[in-house]
Amino acid sequence: MPNTTGSCWTERKRQTDEGYASGPGPLNSGSPDAQYQRDRARIIHCAAFRRLQSKTQVLSLGESDFYRTRLTHSLEVAQLGSGICAHLQQTQPQWAALLPTPMLIEAICLAHDLGHPPFGHGGESAINAVMRAHGGFEGNGQTLRIAMRLGEYSESHGLDLTRRTLLGVLKYPALHRDVARYPDAHAEHSASTPPRPAWQASKPPKCIHDDEAQQLDWVLAPLSQADRQRFTAIDWPASGHGHGRTRHKALDTSIMELADDIAYGVHDLEDAVALRLLTQAQWQDEVVQRARELPWRDAQEQAEFDALLGFATAQLFRGGDKPRKHAISRLVGFLVARTHIRAQRLFEQPLLDLQAELSPGAFGLLRLLKDFVMQYVILRPQMQELEFKGQQIVVQLLQVLLDNPLRLLPLEQQQLLAAGAPLQRTVCDFVASMSDHEATRRYSRLFAPNAGSFLAL
Repeated sequence: MPNTTGSCWTERKRQTDEGYASGPGPLNSGSPDAQYQRDRARIIHCAAFRRLQSKTQVLSLGESDFYRTRLTHSLEVAQLGSGICAHLQQTQPQWAALLPTPMLIEAICLAHDLGHPPFGHGGESAINAVMRAHGGFEGNGQTLRIAMRLGEYSESHGLDLTRRTLLGVLKYPALHRDVARYPDAHAEHSASTPPRPAWQASKPPKCIHDDEAQQLDWVLAPLSQADRQRFTAIDWPASGHGHGRTRHKALDTSIMELADDIAYGVHDLEDAVALRLLTQAQWQDEVVQRARELPWRDAQEQAEFDALLGFATAQLFRGGDKPRKHAISRLVGFLVARTHIRAQRLFEQPLLDLQAELSPGAFGLLRLLKDFVMQYVILRPQMQELEFKGQQIVVQLLQVLLDNPLRLLPLEQQQLLAAGAPLQRTVCDFVASMSDHEATRRYSRLFAPNAGSFLAL
């Protein structure tokens, strides 16, 4: 069996490139978990993590102080990731030695949104409109870039995290050039249908930026050639249109994604109910009625779900924080208790072959909840107005900074350009790092007649 706990997985790229090794300390012994504890600490203390407190989750910042930001979402994902691992350790002890430790899974979960740009997926598409011809931009790809190149822990290796942590963060192990297939702008419109702006047609593929090819090679270096080829395999839409998408992810990533999906499906539901964006009638029509078709394993699981659904329906819309929180807690616990490990029997490396999954019924329930939030919250016109506004802010910031880099970019970015860094990537790294508040403030200073002051610098 390939080594899953050996030194290759706790190795850091700075060790490979420079032979660098930090000295011993009270919190960084040579044990694997101590190394993952260091990773977790570096993530928590990095600037990109702090900026998540002012980045959009579902509801626009400034609308209320109740709902979740990307920072609180990441904390909840980390807690859920630890809870899933504890459940799997207890119910499937045969895989215990391969499961991530609490420090490792928390590091991965805390890092999973570090590359999230201002204004969510709208901002992501706006940035990629500039970068699609220059290696691409995608939030998960930017997370790897921060972890391995931009983070402040080291001069040229970013946060310099261990290989296993990076493998866990790596949701889509393919380069932009290998999966990108953008729509033909000329084929998308007729004389009566004008073409969309470039940023509207620039939704990125799920990928790593082309600039990170060497970093991707390093993360995957311990894999056999056969495992690497299979792990990076790409599926293409049957229609012949649209981006490709990688087929596989590592065990640790699958746990993180389950935690992320549960947080998105359940916790964002809580925010929406609390702010009265959802009604009990909508819940009854879109969740309760459709939930009757979910494929539960047996009569006992069906009965447990029926009891849960009745409790959640009564408590979510009863009014008050406590009943709502009890309903959310029960929903989360129900989903976590229905996670399990499945061996795919496709890979030599167990860290790739094992996958954390939900039972079919629980998977269907989570999809129902996510679709419910999407339909009645994210796609409602008021939310789309906010997303559109955010996209316009990002588009115009990019445009003016690309046209006036030496005049408007901060000194740090100007020094990068003077050292030979590509203009487009430098500007996009800068804009992508902004919080929603920072992007809005900078936009106002540049474009609003009565905003901006030398004293505000």
